[in-house]
Amino acid sequence: MLIGIHPALSPDVLHTIAAMGHGDCIVVVDANFPASSVAAETIIGKPLYMTLDAVAALGAILTHLPIDTFTPEISPVQGMQIVGAPNGIPEVVANAAPLFAAHDQTVTLVERMAFYESAKKAFAVIHTTETLPYGNFLIRKGVVL
Repeated sequence: MLIGIHPALSPDVLHTIAAMGHGDCIVVVDANFPASSVAAETIIGKPLYMTLDAVAALGAILTHLPIDTFTPEISPVQGMQIVGAPNGIPEVVANAAPLFAAHDQTVTLVERMAFYESAKKAFAVIHTTETLPYGNFLIRKGVVL
């Protein structure tokens, strides 16, 4: 254990978020997301695992990961739209909203296939045990000031 490090962060996850640079993206996904196939195309090349639901995993990650504010034209926090109801808000996104609001951010929902394509370009995929549908988030890392 280390002082000041969220205890839910494994050494692999902690190393990954520390190794990311400004503008790199991390994807936190639910239990149904094709994490292995998507992660194969990322920098890390394999999914990392957190045995937490998505909101708890995000809470741990956001204790150490700043969210990008330098590129307002690109949403730094994205989630997956509900298929067939693009204006709907997934329950897990609503549950996570206060975490992002604490960082002055909101979740922009994007079409499912577009989300997958963005996820493939990410630095890493964090696979959670989230069972609520659409529990997938892409976060662009900012700068530690």
